[in-house]
Amino acid sequence: MEINGELVNEEVRYADLGLSQALMQAIQKKGYVQATPVQGGAIPYFMEYRDVIAKAPTGTGKTFAFGIPMVEHIDPESTDVLGLVLAPTRELAIQIRDELRDLCAFKEGVRSVCLYGGQPIDKQITQLKKRPQIVVATPGRLMDHVKRRTLRLDKVETVVLDEADRMLDMGFIRDVTRILDLMPQRRNLGLFSATISREVMDISWVYQRDPVEITVRADEQNKPDITQYRLDVDRNEKVDTMVRLMEIGGYDRVIAFCNTKNMTDRLSGLLRMRNISCEAIHGDIQQRVREKTLQKFREGKLRVLAATDVAARGLDIDDVDAVFNYDVPDENEYYIHRIGRTGRARRHGVAYSLVSSITEGIRLDDIRKNTGNEIRTVKLDAHGELTDVEKQ
Repeated sequence: MEINGELVNEEVRYADLGLSQALMQAIQKKGYVQATPVQGGAIPYFMEYRDVIAKAPTGTGKTFAFGIPMVEHIDPESTDVLGLVLAPTRELAIQIRDELRDLCAFKEGVRSVCLYGGQPIDKQITQLKKRPQIVVATPGRLMDHVKRRTLRLDKVETVVLDEADRMLDMGFIRDVTRILDLMPQRRNLGLFSATISREVMDISWVYQRDPVEITVRADEQNKPDITQYRLDVDRNEKVDTMVRLMEIGGYDRVIAFCNTKNMTDRLSGLLRMRNISCEAIHGDIQQRVREKTLQKFREGKLRVLAATDVAARGLDIDDVDAVFNYDVPDENEYYIHRIGRTGRARRHGVAYSLVSSITEGIRLDDIRKNTGNEIRTVKLDAHGELTDVEKQ
């Protein structure tokens, strides 16, 4: 880990961070002892209300890095919104809200609410009448509430933009700047991201003062342990190849990524025809149905989740056995976030990319070259063994 360009290798335990008994109880209930590098780096500065810009790989515990100090700072007696977290997608916002609630388990009186599109706004207005101190929201729905005057941000002290690069890339920059301009009492701003884009730096230059820059590189300590394979197969053999690999590997929980909504629906249907429980998740599916599907997957009631890249970021699913790139992703960054769904929490993970065209092959070669990932080209022999093609 680097802090302001200087290498810092010391390990940090939660017990060494000077946290309250209520927060320590909540952390111990989760079974955590050792803080991740981004947590050990960011929490002390957040506790001092310093501005922070943190770059860290997916799955390294960014939510607790800002969530722990945010919950510590909340006055349970207050009836004002004091902490605000902005997230690019509904799924990520819900996940953050759930993790913050876990942290509040022993801090009585701290209330949080999650605001996002696709849910009836009247229900959210009712929740806001309970005067939560922490709001987690997508930018568009937050602006809806501001315009309706159902939410005030003038007392907010801490603001966090999670997956900041993704949020700004999705076109939320105007909403984000309007929101930041509505908080005259803001004491600190945290920008958390897997990559630091030009747009993220623009926000930092305008809205942060002398920020602490924390960079956690994907080294051997925090880099996910993921074995990556490439298999060249005919398009009409992709489903059967995937099923065979699942049976050989004994995978009970799998995410299969497709590039289009239609393909996720088609794949889920083809897998169900082969008696494999699968449901699709993409942007055209109603939010309540998506949440129900994700819950079934978390509970082990679905073996496969077929997803577009809307599900590639921020899902709180730590025990995915394998990821399949049923379609090779269109962008290098999507590949990183897709395979990052497996190999989390220091478990071993496996990722398979099924290549069925020259275009897909060129794209995967480009991904391998530009990301530095080791992707083994293999074939599945008659005995169910994966053998390296290069060694034939």
